[in-house]
Amino acid sequence: MKKAACLDVQGVTKLFGGLRANDDVHFRVEEGEIVSIIGPNGAGKSTLFNCITGFYKPNSGKVLFFGKDITRLRADKVCRMGIARTFQVVQVIGDMTVLENVMTGALLGCVKIARARDKAEEVLAFTGLLEKKDRLGTELTIAEKKRLEVSMALATQPRLLMLDESMAGLTVVELREMMELIKAVRKSGVTLVVVEHVMEAVMEISDRVVVLNSGRKIMEGPPREVVSNPEVIRAYLGDGYRAVGR
Repeated sequence: MKKAACLDVQGVTKLFGGLRANDDVHFRVEEGEIVSIIGPNGAGKSTLFNCITGFYKPNSGKVLFFGKDITRLRADKVCRMGIARTFQVVQVIGDMTVLENVMTGALLGCVKIARARDKAEEVLAFTGLLEKKDRLGTELTIAEKKRLEVSMALATQPRLLMLDESMAGLTVVELREMMELIKAVRKSGVTLVVVEHVMEAVMEISDRVVVLNSGRKIMEGPPREVVSNPEVIRAYLGDGYRAVGR
């Protein structure tokens, strides 16, 4: 019997009035993989994230997590089952310290405050923010806020981490640091699905890439194969990327 995928998206369609934000989207993510989702603005990437994580309910299709149907579950239930996420617009609690922010994630699985604090400090040490634990969320740089949001997600102890443009707007050094963190998260045993526009990062970290355009999946495959596909170049990358890629 074939082992259930970590994530199995089966024909997900999401409508907003007459707009098909997602249109019969299928893909699987095996345990231990890093799968990136790319496509132009408005392709339906964040909508798909919302459908998977319980923020939206699809009009049709199913989402399975290790074989269990989570399509109609609330977002908090999905998180408790082991799927954590970040957001395209960074979501941190500005009037709480870095440590307190991460404790909010840890409290999902820890009844005692002391245990949640220990877990939060453990995660912050892993993500490189422990020295900032007493700073307010508002005092961090954009790169640090993105790292904090990842820390909050990791504190829920997920089996699947979904990152929505966690590398956008970073400097070269910050980008490299985030890529190394993502690799370390995978090495720790967490599967990842990443929505990203930074193709340098996509090429380096991804096992497979799913391409969306106008709500539909137009291709799926290894990074090198995807970026050389004429339809992907035409829909998203542009002819300039084809010249550079060769």
